[in-house]
Amino acid sequence: MDTLISLMNHPYLTMKLGLGSEKRNIDALYPLTVFFVFGIYLVYERYQQTHNSAVPFSIPTPHPSSPTWEAVFIKEPTIESHITTPDIMPPMNVPGRKYITSFDPSTGLHIGTFLADNEQEIEGKIKRAAEAQKKWKNTTFQQRRRVVRSLLKWLVENQEVCARVACRDTGKTLIDAALGEILTTCSKMEWIMNYGEDALRPETRHSNFMMFYKKSQVIYEPLGVVAGIVSWNYPLHNAWSPILAAIFSGNGIVLKCSEHVIWSTTWFVGAISACLKACGHSGELVQVVCCYPEEADAVTQSPLIKHITFIGSETVGRKVAQAATKHLTPVTLELGGKDPAVILPNTDLKKWASIWLRGVYQNMGQNCIGIERLLVHIDQYDDLFEIFSDRVAKMRVGSVMATIQAGYVTTVEGGSMITGDRFRGLEKLIKDAEEDNAYVIGGREYAQPYHENGYYFEPTVVGPVKESMDIANQELFAPVALLMPYETVEEAIQIANGTRYALGASVFGPDQEDCLKVAKQLECGMVSINDFGVFYVSRLASFVPPRLTIRRTKASGYGRFGGPEGLRSLTNPKAIIYDRWPSLIQTSIPKVLDYPLRSLRSSWEFTSGLVRFMYGDGWRTRIRGLITVVNAARR
Repeated sequence: MDTLISLMNHPYLTMKLGLGSEKRNIDALYPLTVFFVFGIYLVYERYQQTHNSAVPFSIPTPHPSSPTWEAVFIKEPTIESHITTPDIMPPMNVPGRKYITSFDPSTGLHIGTFLADNEQEIEGKIKRAAEAQKKWKNTTFQQRRRVVRSLLKWLVENQEVCARVACRDTGKTLIDAALGEILTTCSKMEWIMNYGEDALRPETRHSNFMMFYKKSQVIYEPLGVVAGIVSWNYPLHNAWSPILAAIFSGNGIVLKCSEHVIWSTTWFVGAISACLKACGHSGELVQVVCCYPEEADAVTQSPLIKHITFIGSETVGRKVAQAATKHLTPVTLELGGKDPAVILPNTDLKKWASIWLRGVYQNMGQNCIGIERLLVHIDQYDDLFEIFSDRVAKMRVGSVMATIQAGYVTTVEGGSMITGDRFRGLEKLIKDAEEDNAYVIGGREYAQPYHENGYYFEPTVVGPVKESMDIANQELFAPVALLMPYETVEEAIQIANGTRYALGASVFGPDQEDCLKVAKQLECGMVSINDFGVFYVSRLASFVPPRLTIRRTKASGYGRFGGPEGLRSLTNPKAIIYDRWPSLIQTSIPKVLDYPLRSLRSSWEFTSGLVRFMYGDGWRTRIRGLITVVNAARR
């Protein structure tokens, strides 16, 4: 209906139909105008329904996502599978093969056991994606949008199931899944449908005076098969995000997921394969690889992989970048962060406290763009510490899936951690800060009374934290808020820029202009003003121009991820130059420059005169250059 109204108000129609003349003309022609525009609207809607409507599809719901699902406990949850946990037998008994066990980290419940891919299987998956891409690269943007639209419709209709799947495999809460998995992924799909074609369609480039008779164009060709190597903290978003960018750019993709989330990732990617089939395309275009690190070179060093997007730790990211040098494969790295929130003097702390708490404790701190450091003026430090201490003390952590299954009334604000491997290191960093005169709320592994096999860490507040402390410089990736007082704004900027990381940041204050001045001095790829993390959504959404792109600096990585630049990084930009008027003028070689040269002197005078004519400073210089060109050509 909005389309119909906009058409009726179109100035072209009112002009042609005489609706802008006199009132009698308006009265006489208005019914005709409505009929005419309504006819156009019906044709347009029919076209949209025929060519752009979502295609329905379905995949079986995994049993562990059901609130009524029951399973067995793993005594020692591990990704080493049946080798160290003989109680869990793999579904396949193949000698010499490795297995990966999936479990719910919030309860220790066994989800499934999977046969890990070996090098031959990985190579086969890459080849199948390459074969499917040969046909896919010739699809239109309209066909690609239809796939994305179908996925968006499916995700919206199945969001609760998808959230439960993510919760079961990572231990997060439904709210964390809704915000970090569902909402963010929907936003990306909306942006791709609305603006993806604009970023990838052929682009005309400006030429110069000497080439006035030429036309320059850049086309963005698909690379072929690209790879995504992604982390475990957001299994839906981290899988779908590189896949959507890859297939919309015309590529096939091989996704290497973390061993921690093979169960959920297989299902999430299976939905994309089902969608591709329902839309008439090959489901082989998208492949999932899950293996141990020793087999990962089969992906990173494959000559068929033309680009790698890596999301994960700095340590692993360095190994991926080094392995990719074998075939000079371009790599985009999204690594760690130590994001600061700079709170300027006289900021209303109560107004923004909820945003800071969400920024720190979203997904229990297992968030690459999460707030890890809160820089607050010394006069407001005590008030901020009191606010955090009071709110954090009331937070409850537990298993949201167990809560749903048991029908508990209790709300769970925080889920589990993915594993307990880092607990001792976290506790030591916090203890060292405490010994250096910091006050600590929480700071220890939490023994959840109902889930003794789960991995829980207490929501923690530490302050005052000094720049020299280890805890202020190492990425924690945990539910820990570090409160760092400063005396001057210049000192706050120095503290914010004082780590080896430079992923994101935020600035809060009563005056937006002051916030912008500080934001421009922060060494990072993205900054939010009086908000948290919105750059991660606005780079995908359709309501904030221009599109924002994550630019990683320092140890936080490099490359482009998201926005037009992110899509273009998955293509080969090819420059094509052709004649504007081929029947009138084309490039030819003057006799004075043609082989064999008749006179070196005349040839030099011709070229030097041409340079003065084209680029000389002032019209006199240019005229003299033109005369030189004519004289040299005559000789």
